[in-house]
Amino acid sequence: MIRWQWCRLDALTVSQLYTLFSLREAVFVVEQRCAYQELDGRDLAAHHLLAWTADEQLAGCLRVLAPGVCHAEPAMGRLLVAPASRRQGLGRELMIRGLVHATGLYPGQAVRISAQAHLQDFYRSLGFETVTGVYDEDGIAHVGMLRPAA
Repeated sequence: MIRWQWCRLDALTVSQLYTLFSLREAVFVVEQRCAYQELDGRDLAAHHLLAWTADEQLAGCLRVLAPGVCHAEPAMGRLLVAPASRRQGLGRELMIRGLVHATGLYPGQAVRISAQAHLQDFYRSLGFETVTGVYDEDGIAHVGMLRPAA
């Protein structure tokens, strides 16, 4: 059972905020072995989707950014599923909920992501199209992808 929470950072308790940033660091910095500035200054402007388990563990998250924060279009990123919650379809559910939220906030606009190159098929299954060549982002091959406006 997952409890879904859309919020801005200022709506989180200190404990929830610590949990969110700890999980992102554990996955994006430690697990993926990327030494980079994970707290990039965009979180305060973002809408965050958090997936909490019944025992209040953070199972996954993502963020939605307004047009102009990092791209001309609304953007989604920082998608992750905690190791204990993987292989259950949570990543897809996070993306679907993120897309619904982004298109509700910014109707008629395409949504952009910076995707790890090996996940292109997953994102294509959600309506994204690859719009750039492969580029290096913090030591991992990425591609720009865009989901056209509905």
